[in-house]
Amino acid sequence: MRFGILGPLDVRAPDGTPLDPGGPRPRALLTLLLLGAGRTVPAERLIDGLYGDEPPAGAANALQSQVSRLRKRLSLDIEATPAGYRLAVGPDDVDVHRFERLAADGGRALTAGDPSRAAALLGEALGLWRGPALADLPAAFGGRLDEIRLTAAQTRIEAELALGSGGGLVPELRELIAAHPLSERLYGQLMRALHADGRPAEALAVYEEVRRVLADELGADPSAELSALHVELLRGEPARGRGVPAQLTRFVGRTDELSRIDALLAGARLVTLTGPGGAGKTRLAAEAARDRADVCWAELAPLTGAEQVPYALLAALGVREGFRGPQGDPVERLIDALEGREVLLVLDNCEHLVDEAARTAGVLLGACPGLRILATSREALGITGETLCPVPPLAAGPAARLFMDRAAAVRPDADLHARVEAVHGICEALDGLPLAIELAAARLRTLTVDELADRLGDRFRLLSRGDRTKAPRHRTLRAVVEWSWELLDEEERDLARRMAVFAGGSSGGATLAAVEAVCGVPYPEDLLASLTEKSFLEAAGGRYRMLQTIRAFCAEHLADEDELTRLRDAHAAYFRGVAAQAEPYLRGGGQLPRLAALGAERDNLSAALRHLVRADPRAALRLMADLSWFWRLRGLHGAHVPLARELLAALGDEPPEDLAEEYVLCVINTVSGDGTDPREPERLARAEAVLASRDHALRRPFVVVLWSVAYGPQYAVKERVRRQVGEAPWGLALLDVGLGFQEWFTGRPDTSERHFERALAGFRATGDRWGMANCLDPLGMFADWRGDRERALTLLDEGLAHVAALEAPEETADLLHRRAYVLLHQGQLRDAADHFTRSAAMARTAAVPDKVASARRGLGDVARIGGDTEHARVHYEAALELCAANWFSVGETVRTLIGLGRIALAASRPDEARDWFEQGVALCDGPTRALELADAAEALACVTQDPREAAVLLGAGTGLRGLALVGDPDVAPVVARVRAALTAESYEKAFEEGRAMRSAAVSRR
Repeated sequence: MRFGILGPLDVRAPDGTPLDPGGPRPRALLTLLLLGAGRTVPAERLIDGLYGDEPPAGAANALQSQVSRLRKRLSLDIEATPAGYRLAVGPDDVDVHRFERLAADGGRALTAGDPSRAAALLGEALGLWRGPALADLPAAFGGRLDEIRLTAAQTRIEAELALGSGGGLVPELRELIAAHPLSERLYGQLMRALHADGRPAEALAVYEEVRRVLADELGADPSAELSALHVELLRGEPARGRGVPAQLTRFVGRTDELSRIDALLAGARLVTLTGPGGAGKTRLAAEAARDRADVCWAELAPLTGAEQVPYALLAALGVREGFRGPQGDPVERLIDALEGREVLLVLDNCEHLVDEAARTAGVLLGACPGLRILATSREALGITGETLCPVPPLAAGPAARLFMDRAAAVRPDADLHARVEAVHGICEALDGLPLAIELAAARLRTLTVDELADRLGDRFRLLSRGDRTKAPRHRTLRAVVEWSWELLDEEERDLARRMAVFAGGSSGGATLAAVEAVCGVPYPEDLLASLTEKSFLEAAGGRYRMLQTIRAFCAEHLADEDELTRLRDAHAAYFRGVAAQAEPYLRGGGQLPRLAALGAERDNLSAALRHLVRADPRAALRLMADLSWFWRLRGLHGAHVPLARELLAALGDEPPEDLAEEYVLCVINTVSGDGTDPREPERLARAEAVLASRDHALRRPFVVVLWSVAYGPQYAVKERVRRQVGEAPWGLALLDVGLGFQEWFTGRPDTSERHFERALAGFRATGDRWGMANCLDPLGMFADWRGDRERALTLLDEGLAHVAALEAPEETADLLHRRAYVLLHQGQLRDAADHFTRSAAMARTAAVPDKVASARRGLGDVARIGGDTEHARVHYEAALELCAANWFSVGETVRTLIGLGRIALAASRPDEARDWFEQGVALCDGPTRALELADAAEALACVTQDPREAAVLLGAGTGLRGLALVGDPDVAPVVARVRAALTAESYEKAFEEGRAMRSAAVSRR
């Protein structure tokens, strides 16, 4: 059984079925026993927790009865001891104990210099929380856990900062500071996050904020540590490179090469490090990039096809897809993301995809003048303007220092300084290749220096004079790996061969459970430890990874094609299970740890899917369906479009039996968003027919969301959708979201708001952050419309906290945009402009051009209201250029045209203004355009000379929207002017006439 007490008590049977412990008192009793899982809890503590300071007479007997009833109700093993009662469950079966273990492990990982593992562990720990801890006990019981939670959150943020995160942490830190306003550590982390995000002025302002808070509340000054950080920021210390792989070992030698790279990058825009495999090109590139201000690292080694290169670069730049999937050509999206930035882009391991890497690099360098590229490859990219920087083997001195440095890690008692001559001989035999030296140094765990030298001599006497036409990697590095291979025993070789089936790269490798399941080796811990010690594996964060070179070598030693097929089948079966197990949790309170878990296995999941598309299309269809919601939440859909199309071709025009939903999801995954596929409408129509035949609750209700996004507004909330979402809480909440949007778009805000409030309650019950954020956004808007700006900001800030946890750029852009308009309505023009700028940046990251357009239009509104009409025009025109020809952009186009009209009106050109406004009206040609038509009607009122007609148009705007906007800076002056020109009775009569008009009648005026 599994137990959760980090929130309301949650008890689950082994198959995941929820169990009811009973009323408040049994729930409190079980919570107290779970706090001491596996240990005796004194009876006095249980009585105190159940009854407080005034227990009833016979409390001990009452406790005994409560324990007996709880034992029978849930079939629990509760043992009575002389001191109290003991619940026989393991600590890992209770979320609070898993949380404390993971939090402690995460803290130790950060102390040990492994921020990546620390962030993963602490993220998993914090993801276990579902609400206030020990919710079934008095509040005093949860105090200690709240402190541990805060410390874990701060430590996780520290790890994220060490990994180069910045802006994405700001909303979370603001929320934490609001709850803990005297925490100097949080203020310091906020300053560092803002600085890392390129917002130094805001970082310095935070220091002034904390200084005032401490003075007012405590009469104290900031600590010396915080003051020192302030001084560093004042000096303009550069942010460290983001995305550069963290290194666990000391960098030895290569000082001349580092200086040369710096000099080359100062004068050239493409520098390629060339040299044989194992020469240390990747490590040298990491050291050269580490302290640069804006660095993005793209690892190409795990890629298997040329089409994946642009997507790898998008990921390195932090560009995610929006929730609607890919928006246009990936190279064009790269150009958009790099626009106006001074960036060093590192392309690591280009050799196996050199043509596509060269093509993409050439396009980017030609379009982005602020871009520099540092590439590593065994051959030049061959682009005009490329500067080569060969990476030679290490010279004798640095090679020996590297050997002794790495040897000291495995044999700290060895005095190698007395054996310098032997060390030099070993390094010379290994051709000074850093990887070969590191592999050899690892052998000193079990060999002496002399034994090592003897073995190298025997092995390389022949191999060093091999075929000179072979690549250097195969003349030298292969020999080292082969020699290491022969030092393994048969069991180790067998496991190493089988582990080659796991994907390489940062999200490759395998957990212990995966190794056991896929490789068919029971209890592989000792073998894995041995392979790690012998440098065949790297162990970090509970995962075992092979270097690409070693993985390729091991793959060559698989017995035959049948063995490879069996391994790939087992690998695919295991990761199908991983995806299937995670998928239901992506729509609830467990979504963060499940998203992290799937993200850690991303390359393995893709490899499993590729294999199944060719080997078992039905199984591939199920796996793709299980991954579809994950891809959308994480912005990974575009990279899988070609595979989805290949799978659809293999399946044919009809869905397999019992897999209709999965088939529709496959069709959705074929949509690229660039409008270049002529067969896309045909596929969508075919899938619409399939989905229309599903007149019952769907097993995967998120199909409704993705289909609405792919198919457009014609897929409105219909009766069949009511049946398709089913009766589960998540589906019912989703239905309310759809109804809320439908009511909103047709001008019924009161009804819409009720639907969104009900949906929010439903999503809160499930714990789904995505759902909550998508309800809080419109609810914040309605509060703003009614003039309740403080409530609007509160709702939107909660939404921002949820999307920050999800790392969802598109939803973040939406909420920042909505918050910007609240600030604009409050007259805070500078803050509104900052929000619009950040919204545009997030929308570019999500590759959603219509939302970039929306932010640019917002900046135009800020500039116009502030009196700067020239800058306003620039923003509006840029917004129009960005609006794509799809149904998402029509509303944005209408409002941008209205903005241009208001500029003309401010310049006393009413005829031009009317022309702009009427262009907007012409686009409002359907029942879903009532909101845009409302804005256009109110704009037309500005240029209408007849006061009564103006009042009719103002009433039409209110009627179409469903309410009047309180404090709108554009509409309020018009209302005042028209009211002054009419009697109160005439105004009200004309206004009501307009309010009663339908859209078509308004359009004709």
